[in-house]
Order: sequence, then C-alpha cells, then structure tokens
Amino acid sequence: MNHTPSAAAPERTQHGVHHSPEAATEAMARFSRRSAAAVLVCWLLVVFDGYDLIVYGTVQSSLITDTGWGLTKATAGTVGSMAFVGMMIGAIFAGRMSDSWGRRRTIIACAALFSLFTILCAFSPNAFVFGSLRLLAGIGLGGLVPSANALVAELVPAKWRSTIATLMMSGVPIGGSIAALAGIPLIPAFGWPVMFLAAAVALLVVVPLGMRFLPETLPETLPPAKAATNAKQTVGFKSLLRAPYLGMSILFAIATLVTLFAWYGLGTWLPNLMQLAGYNLGSALTFGLALNLGAVVGSVATAWAGTRFGPIPTAIAAAAVAAVALAVLVAGPPVGLVYLMLVLAGVGTHGTQCLIIAAVASHYPAHLRGTALGWALGVGRIGAVAAPQVGGLLLAAGLGVNSNFLAFAAAAAVAAILLGTIGAKIKTTKIKAAKIQSNNTTSVGASNV
Repeated sequence: MNHTPSAAAPERTQHGVHHSPEAATEAMARFSRRSAAAVLVCWLLVVFDGYDLIVYGTVQSSLITDTGWGLTKATAGTVGSMAFVGMMIGAIFAGRMSDSWGRRRTIIACAALFSLFTILCAFSPNAFVFGSLRLLAGIGLGGLVPSANALVAELVPAKWRSTIATLMMSGVPIGGSIAALAGIPLIPAFGWPVMFLAAAVALLVVVPLGMRFLPETLPETLPPAKAATNAKQTVGFKSLLRAPYLGMSILFAIATLVTLFAWYGLGTWLPNLMQLAGYNLGSALTFGLALNLGAVVGSVATAWAGTRFGPIPTAIAAAAVAAVALAVLVAGPPVGLVYLMLVLAGVGTHGTQCLIIAAVASHYPAHLRGTALGWALGVGRIGAVAAPQVGGLLLAAGLGVNSNFLAFAAAAAVAAILLGTIGAKIKTTKIKAAKIQSNNTTSVGASNV
C-alpha cells in the first residue's frame, strides 16, 4: 500500500532516511500537525536556554554569601562565564555536527547533556566543581539553539521562516521569567540548589518528547544521482569562511557577539546590580522579570516587524532602542521609569538577537544553515563569556553600577552599526544581481533578433 509521509516525517528507504526533492517541496507547502509538534518541542528546549541564562543571576548573591566558597564579585563573574564558555564550544561544534550527523540526534544529545550536568550543579561541594559542571552543561545548552533553529527552518514554509524563528526564540525570555519568578519564593525557602534541580524536567519530560516528535531532516545516504550534485556542496567552516560567504559570516558573528554581550551581561548581573543600587532581593528579581517580559514582548513585536519590514532593518531599530534605554538608566530615573527602560532593554537586546538568527537562517543555503547558525552563535558566545567577567571587573574596580549599564549600552549601539553594514551589503548584492540579470536578459534578446 502506498504511503505518503507527513511534512515532519522523513521518507524511509532501505538505505536510511532521506528527503526527495518532491518530499521537501511538499514539506514546505504544508505545515502539518506533526511539524507543529516538532516546533513546539524545539521551543520548549529553547525555554531551558532562557532559564539557564537567568538562573545564575538569581543564585549569584546566595553563592557569594551563603556557600562559604569564598567567592567575590570578580570570581563570581568568572564562575558565571563558565557556562558561556561551554555554550561557545557547543554552538560551534553542534552546528557543524547537525549539518553532517543530523538535527534530531544532535538536539537530543545536547538536551540530555545539559540536563544531566545542570542537575549535578545542585550537589556541587565547591566553586571549582560548580564551574566545571556549568561548563559541561553549557556545551549541551550551546548546541541546542543553532540545531533547533536549523531544524525549524526546514520544517516550516519559507514565507514563515523568519516569523517562526523569531517567535521560537521567545522561549529564552519566557524561561528567564520562570527563573526570576521561581527564585523569589524558592531560594529563601529551599536554598539555591533547588533552582538547578529544575533541569530534571528537561531530562524526564522534554527529552522523551524530542525522541517522539522530532524528525530527521538531513539525509543519511543520498541517491547516486544526487551524490555528484551534492559533492560540490561541502558542509563545514571551510565553505562558510570563504567567498561568497566570508564577509557576511564575519559581520553576523561580530553582531551576535556584541548583542549577546549586552543580553547575557544584563541577564547575569541585573539582580546583583539592582541590589547594589539599594533594592532588596525580591525587588531586584522583579527587575529581572521586567527585562524578560520585555524580551517576550520583543519576540512577538519583532516577529511581526521582521516580516513586515525585513529582519535586518528591524534589528537595527531594536538595537538602537536597547542602547537608548540602557543609557537612560545611567541617569538614575524614578523606579517606574526604571521598569519601563528595562522592558525596552529586553525588547531591544533579545529582539535584535532573534532577528539576527532569522536573518542567518534565511541568508545561507540549507547545507550550510546549521554551520552558519553555530558559527554566529558560537563566536557570539564570546560576548556572553566576556560580559559577566567585564561586569564583575568593573564593579571590583569601584566604577559602580552605571559602568555596567554604559558598557551594555555601548554594545547595543555597536550592534546597530554592524547591522546597518550588513543591510547595506545585502542591498548592494541585490542591486548587482539585478544588473547582471538585466544584462543577461538584454544579451539573450539581442541574440534572438
């Protein structure tokens, strides 16, 4: 009996799993319920990325004062950076691995790795073990976002790709909001370790859901007729970092770096910064909640605006909003305005990153998509690694809370400038392509006369 696979279910043959061109076209033409389930699972995994971003900020004060580990603000920043070092490693290698080994296997392996080592963080006896476990958890977590975005880009119709990619990243601030809200009652009642035990949900619930619903969208083996064609489509960084992709790859990576510097810096230090500014722990965590709620709003708003005006122009505006909002905080505004500026900072910083991911997913061909996302997010994690360190060093140097806000505002402003350069390059490339096409049309017309 003939069987037509769903959009999310790859066609099986005796040689393995592969999509024929017809199956790929069908998958793009319709967005099945199974595809929607796969996107939802990827979104849930991204929620844990956001939870992990904020969770260290919620427990940082407790680690300094309650553990007896001898942490200072500077060393706490170093420990906070360990997860981001792991994310950098995971993003670079998992993006490449997902292009060759497969999206599904990479996502599930990364989710299991992250969950296991995050749970173990709750039982850390000292700062060294805690930092090492955060590093290992970060490797798994860092691989989730590029792999999940690459998978989702191949499950949804092309016209929805930018919108769905941006909306999926709403999981990051939602996860961060959960961490901030959960920390307010749980940390005083049960202590900081309980915040890391939440990763058991990912291991026991989300990973099995991934095994059930995530399809494999990359071929394990190709028909002989396509092998010769695909031989020229070499995957990996060698193809990414040469013409015609080199310039854009570098610009996307640096734009991601400075954006993540601002976003992860705020996520790591904001509760502590607000405590240093004179607020109690509950109020400080509420400011973190405002930042993340702003990021949720930013995900929805930038998804609409990115579809309406394009991801790059919208990202430029979002980065500029973040820079202005963070600069206003330096002036010490009233508490109501502080909340508003943090909401706008969340809209701008996270919205910018969502749009960069959407732009990268759309700019590169399918055989380089996972590698390109891994490259941008991997290099970008350098900013995430540096932000906690820089924040701690600025405070240790006695430069005060405002020095952090100025550093994050400057990073957002640089992101806006880099994205403007990317937009100009894309526009120039389109103009050149249009001229070449026009000349070719004219030549064909003349030869037919």
